[in-house]
Amino acid sequence: MPLLKYRRLIWLDTYSPADPEVPPNPLTHLSLRDRSEMQLQSEADRRSLPGTWTRSSPEHATILRGGVRRCLQQQCEQTVRILHAKVAQKSYGNEKRFFCPPPCVYLSGPGWRVKSGQGQAHQAGESGPTVCGYMGLDSASGSAAETQKLNFEQQPDSREFGCAKTLYVSDADKRKHFRLVLRLVLRGGLELGTFHSRLIKVISKPSQKKQSLKNTDLCISSGSKVSLFNRLRSQTVSTRYLSVQDGAFVASARQWAAFTLHLADGHSSQGDFPRREGYVRYGSLVQLVCTVTGITLPPMIIRKVAKQCALLDVDEPISQLHKCAFQFPGSPPGGGGTYLCLATEKVVQFQASPCPKEANRALLNDSSCWTIIGTEAVEFSFSTSLACTREPVTPVPLISTLELSGGGDVAMLELHGENFHAGLKVWFGDVEAETMYRSPRSLVCVVPDVAAFGSDWRWLRAPITVPVSLVRVDGIFYPSAFSFTYTPEYSARPGPPGTPEPATGADALLESIHQEFTRTNFHLFIQT
Repeated sequence: MPLLKYRRLIWLDTYSPADPEVPPNPLTHLSLRDRSEMQLQSEADRRSLPGTWTRSSPEHATILRGGVRRCLQQQCEQTVRILHAKVAQKSYGNEKRFFCPPPCVYLSGPGWRVKSGQGQAHQAGESGPTVCGYMGLDSASGSAAETQKLNFEQQPDSREFGCAKTLYVSDADKRKHFRLVLRLVLRGGLELGTFHSRLIKVISKPSQKKQSLKNTDLCISSGSKVSLFNRLRSQTVSTRYLSVQDGAFVASARQWAAFTLHLADGHSSQGDFPRREGYVRYGSLVQLVCTVTGITLPPMIIRKVAKQCALLDVDEPISQLHKCAFQFPGSPPGGGGTYLCLATEKVVQFQASPCPKEANRALLNDSSCWTIIGTEAVEFSFSTSLACTREPVTPVPLISTLELSGGGDVAMLELHGENFHAGLKVWFGDVEAETMYRSPRSLVCVVPDVAAFGSDWRWLRAPITVPVSLVRVDGIFYPSAFSFTYTPEYSARPGPPGTPEPATGADALLESIHQEFTRTNFHLFIQT
């Protein structure tokens, strides 16, 4: 049986089930120096890094290891997802321009239904949500007038949903940007944490001027996330949002969905189209893809709307909060064309009429005029099942990228992201790594030896992949979408005296692995 050595390989797995704009997987070969030279250099780099290398005590690490293993096996994570618009219209005087679409929060993951070390068990017979939410602007003082309580409702997919319908930017607020603040409190009054949205830009009103690519702050690019809503006769109570329910497109009065807006071409088919970069202009062929389900609408031509008419000769860039219409291609010449429309909760097609006065216009109805706006989403994942603390789980660390240095027997991994602090340790599967805190955006750790994952690693021929996660000193577990892969390097296992040499072509597969990985030492994969 041949003996397998393992070299460290990083596999950045940032899986997002309905995020089709992520680029194809690049593969980078990195040539390294001789192992002894590399090991000396890595040790020198390690000593020169600022900060202190830390590791949990053996007793604490043993306790944590069992808990981390249970978290990974039982999927105990809790996820908070905040969806909101990129821009918000400012209110003037006594007017209140509520955010549209309204910011919403989804709570998902089996950890919400598991007894937490922070809160009380969800006893049999208890009804209602186990957590309560309050949302406001980041400058709010926390008074009842400035913060809205969220009433979470359970969805058919087991997610909890809450929506803040009455938030607005007051006339007295002179800021150009702000963030939303979500405060979650467990049943019994124990605070779970405070979560922040992405930055939101304040605008006075939608731009009526012809947009220019010299100022792209409000332009919408291909591959960005958008929301569409329809407001009959400009009445807030009649607002409906394009959404997806039970695999079908609907016009919902309660929930909105984010869609990836792609530039398409005339040869694309539904669900299979080449991606194009650039800002979206009126007259372009586009396709809307639901970010959650991946369901798509057929390619459509986006048109500018003015005075309930589709302008067929306008090609300027699309801007935030513009009125637009979506025309299905293939309309006969001289006809008004067929447009995306709503009929109560259904999404249907509307046959427009040619404008008798202007040839480059088509007459629409109210239900086929949509408002487009860019959206953002931020997601926080954690698990309190290990913790015996009453401290909030926030700030939740977010990993954005990983960077590997060194290789072979000595390798270090740098984590880039946000909300890092000195109380965090990096874990590879259920193995803790020696960790050093560098800054709120950087952690460095020593990659554990593959032998830490079992005594049989020498005889395995397949790569070993382990998830990368963070654990706070008090036991709060933070999973991530990243994983690390150890790849085998072939070498012959010494046999007893007199054992004949193996045939030259006995194991062509392992020999090819040996040649490849001894030449390059490791590969860097970015996998969606």
